[in-house]
Amino acid sequence: MGLTPLLVGVIGIIALLCLLFTGISVGIAMAIVGFTGFIYLMGFTPAFGLLMTVPYSTVANYSMSVVPLFILMGQFAYHSGISEDLFKTTNKWLGHLPGGLSMASIGASAGFAAICGSSAATTATMGAVALPEMEKMKYNKGFSAACLAAGGTLGILIPPSTGFILYGVVSEQSIGKLFIAGIIPGIILASMYMLTIYFIARRRPELAPAGAKANWKERIYSLKSTWGMLVLFIGIMGGIIFGVFTANEAGAMGAFGSFLFLVGKGKFNRHNIIKSLTETMNTTAMVFLILVGAYIFSYFLTLSTLPQAMATFLSTLPVSPYIIIIGILMIYLILGCIMDSLSMIVITTPIFLPVIMKLGFDPIWYGVMMVVAMEQGQITPPVGLNLYVITGVAKDIPMHTVFRHITPFVITLVIFMFLLIAFPNLALFLPGLMK
Repeated sequence: MGLTPLLVGVIGIIALLCLLFTGISVGIAMAIVGFTGFIYLMGFTPAFGLLMTVPYSTVANYSMSVVPLFILMGQFAYHSGISEDLFKTTNKWLGHLPGGLSMASIGASAGFAAICGSSAATTATMGAVALPEMEKMKYNKGFSAACLAAGGTLGILIPPSTGFILYGVVSEQSIGKLFIAGIIPGIILASMYMLTIYFIARRRPELAPAGAKANWKERIYSLKSTWGMLVLFIGIMGGIIFGVFTANEAGAMGAFGSFLFLVGKGKFNRHNIIKSLTETMNTTAMVFLILVGAYIFSYFLTLSTLPQAMATFLSTLPVSPYIIIIGILMIYLILGCIMDSLSMIVITTPIFLPVIMKLGFDPIWYGVMMVVAMEQGQITPPVGLNLYVITGVAKDIPMHTVFRHITPFVITLVIFMFLLIAFPNLALFLPGLMK
């Protein structure tokens, strides 16, 4: 007697997790499990047909051009030295406040997130720029590292975000709407982080002493190095909101504008161009591999009826839909401790999205909530990935000191998630304006 499709789906999930713990690439793991499960449920011929069509149909899809374009935008901007400029500018405006350098690092992380799209990359880049300056100002090393790890969570929330791109592709939601949905939550979360730092530094000034106050002339002059990226970001997002161009066209505009910024900063040389193109190709290949695996795995899950069964079961539970939402977010928090954001998105979206739709929640709002919950997992001890990234940058900072100082930021993220649940329009207001 054969296994039921539902049981095969459950076994597939377990097999996927086991493969991931061996260290195998998430894209390859999903492809293996999906292909094997498809063979069991449908036979060899349909399974090999899936293997022949899915890779080409995925990477040849026009909508996928948004991936390399926004990655290239980030690479050009990174090699132009924008991260250091952003930190210097925000420090001129905030450095005189209690915890000013840490607040400046949050502001710079938010700015870098607008061109990067990766949590780990934002944490590593801003750590390399800001930690030496904090050390000069006698900041507590554990507190400094915790601030930068928290600031890194903005990398996948503030658009353009690789996480939103992947979620949009897998869930078949508008990438443009997802980008726009992340703007207000990203600004609010960055502001909440800054307030958290301010109140901690006021209460314990030895952790983060205030610096010298810059005059207004110095503050205004500092903006000259960042205005180009600000105009580029506003132009891209404004164009998407008002229907001037699509997300794909916005990616092309962003890559070209960022290239002009590289030239204008005097960083246009053979090394930076080759490095930008190489990193773009490597990251794009990784994302495409993940997506190909995700589609094969998704076909298998649909065939197993597991997502539909889970949606029916959870939607009929005699509890509030918000209790179910909180339960799903708790799962993301746990997964965030052991898995990177992109992997979580492609693995869990086919499973949980039918539940969300069945409960009547907006999939755009859910995309924002999912990203926030995952990022909370990445700064939650004992294995928050952002914490390991920042201690990798600053090898002289013991992990336990970072753990001790990260708690206020985890609490801030919990409060922020409840705000998004209570006021979904924080994420949905701007997408509602789109034409």
